[in-house]
Amino acid sequence: MVLIIHLVLPSLKFDVPTIFCMVIMIVPWLTPIVESVEVAGVKLSFKALEAAKGKADEAGLLSPIEEVEYPKYSFQSIAKEDPNLALAALRLEIEKRLNLLAETQGLSIRGNKGIGSLMKSLQREGIITNEQQSVLADMIGLLNGAVHGAKVDERAAEWAVEVGPRLLQSLDNRIDSKAPIR
Repeated sequence: MVLIIHLVLPSLKFDVPTIFCMVIMIVPWLTPIVESVEVAGVKLSFKALEAAKGKADEAGLLSPIEEVEYPKYSFQSIAKEDPNLALAALRLEIEKRLNLLAETQGLSIRGNKGIGSLMKSLQREGIITNEQQSVLADMIGLLNGAVHGAKVDERAAEWAVEVGPRLLQSLDNRIDSKAPIR
């Protein structure tokens, strides 16, 4: 585009800030075909979030929409104002639920050093399936990007508002029933 403008108006000068602004103006129209955005070395992929949602649904990790009350969680309230904070809060809520699930199943979590280790323990004990552990690990990885300052657009926040409550409700149901996730 810059090249075309330069050919039509050769006297027009382009500096780095002008080109940067032009790129920023074009990005919203490219989002349907762009898989991810990387800014200052931090990358967050919206398509990856959507793929994680589909896998979570297939793995039985999402409750039906009808079972979820809105708004129930703090991350739903802040999603529009601060998408990074909303995704970080969702990640913390998931970790809390996984710890509670482990406790209700009698799994000792004292030696776990993090959520990855916790998920592996839950999977090893048959509390969650291999597929569910894999999906949760993918989701946590994506949500960690937001925690570490990845640029998050409003679609990612909308994803959290839609998928987060369904996932948390599903985990809450398993905690309340003390049944393994199947």
